[in-house]
Amino acid sequence: MKPRKQNNASADDAVMVAKRGQSREIIGRFLQNKAAVCGLVIAAILIFCALFPQLLTSYDPLKQDLSVTFQPPSAEHWFGTDDQGRDIFARVVYGCRYSLSIGLISVVISCVIGVFLGAVSGYYSGTVDNVIMRFIDILMAIPNTLLGISIVAALGPSIRNLIIAIAIGSISAYARITRVSVLSVKDTEYVEAAYATGASDARIIWKYVLPNCLAPIIVQATMSIATAIMTATGLSFLGLGVPAPTPEWGSMASSARSFFRDYWWLVTFPGLAIMASAFAFNLAGDGLRDALDPKLKR
Repeated sequence: MKPRKQNNASADDAVMVAKRGQSREIIGRFLQNKAAVCGLVIAAILIFCALFPQLLTSYDPLKQDLSVTFQPPSAEHWFGTDDQGRDIFARVVYGCRYSLSIGLISVVISCVIGVFLGAVSGYYSGTVDNVIMRFIDILMAIPNTLLGISIVAALGPSIRNLIIAIAIGSISAYARITRVSVLSVKDTEYVEAAYATGASDARIIWKYVLPNCLAPIIVQATMSIATAIMTATGLSFLGLGVPAPTPEWGSMASSARSFFRDYWWLVTFPGLAIMASAFAFNLAGDGLRDALDPKLKR
């Protein structure tokens, strides 16, 4: 028995060494992509703003000062002030916390549900696959924006309902990606060996199938953050997202519609923040996709 244990330990060590080498190779390919690194840096800056906004501005994003309304960008107010005298730079910085939170939480929820449905559908096939996929087809048949408007209109505008609406609209993408990956993995030798040892279906899916399906899921999640932020911004702009006076980028742009022609900075800076976030996560997602693609090995 001892030689067998030693052989198993040696095999595990070899697997760990191989995984570490593969991880270093993926990181190296990612870092060689200048656009991806640029996106990662911008995303890191946005995350820093979301976590520590008080380090970047001393202004309260909700405090009104009617004596300084519609002030243009200056040394005192870098991005100017709005119709209530609130500092726009402070509102944009604090808005990172709301916009990124909505994007990240909705992506996590949709990813968990979609991966579960896709894994079950791909692993069991047959009737289970047909039922789940028809449900996913129904979700895909409804445009995300229309679905979001319907859900928020029914539940009422709030951050929680906005996250629910965005998450439901994104489930289908994760389910389909996971299903395709599981179908390509479930008949491999190591999965059949695990099944022969008497491992439960849940253990096989969790330990042997899903770990080999992570690459496309991670890429989809990264790029979905940008889509979620854009969707949240659009719904807030329509008045169906985060209610005022919360400093969320879409809500800020919506509140400034009436003044945009005379006071350009009211919409410009929230718009630039929206563009920067979408740009950053899309670049990072593209870089991850290229780094994880084995066809790019040389």
